[in-house]
Amino acid sequence: MDGLKYHRILLKLSGEALAPPEGVGISPSHARDIAARVRDVREMGVDVAIVIGGGNLWRGKTGLELGMDRATADNMGMLATVMNALALMDALEGMGVVTRVQTALEMRSVAEPYIRRRAIRHLEKGRVVIFSGGTGNPYFSTDTAAALRAMEIGADVLIKATKVDGVYDSDPVKNPEAVRFNEISYIETINRRLEVMDSTAITLCMENKLPIMVLNLWEPGALRKALLGEPVGTLVS
Repeated sequence: MDGLKYHRILLKLSGEALAPPEGVGISPSHARDIAARVRDVREMGVDVAIVIGGGNLWRGKTGLELGMDRATADNMGMLATVMNALALMDALEGMGVVTRVQTALEMRSVAEPYIRRRAIRHLEKGRVVIFSGGTGNPYFSTDTAAALRAMEIGADVLIKATKVDGVYDSDPVKNPEAVRFNEISYIETINRRLEVMDSTAITLCMENKLPIMVLNLWEPGALRKALLGEPVGTLVS
């Protein structure tokens, strides 16, 4: 499609994007809503890779509060991301979008192991690739996994899709006078401790000059506008 600003994207979704109203579990209708948005982006001719969190099923922080070992709790979180990836793959393929799930933790009976060159080949063939299992290591978030995979596949932008329409100087839910940024630098994001992504992920993007776009996934047309370079959300660069 002519006029595209970004031709290959890494879409970072939280696990909560798949959650039903009660906040825990997987909602097939939410999976279909996300799949429809991804299908629309694919029809624009954009290569789409996805990293999804697992917070709707399990949070490592919960395990720590219960006295669990950090590595064990994080490994459980990585497994949760695989479940979410499979649910999203099912929704996408139900809409005719050919999709592959790759896992950082090897489990060949349900998904491909993560192989960088194979992932790139899938994208070149027009398939959506969902990266699950985080980085495959405890102590690293799915934000960091998203930054890492975006660099590895040569993405033009990392799109952090949330329920908020950008980055604010304070929590817009708690502070109605919070100010939204149209653009902000990596270092200011880190220094202000704005909870866009964790500092490891932002630093990785900064060092490799990968822009981060923060937008509201549920706003009609937001993804399309971002890909066409129209003003939407907040650009961290």
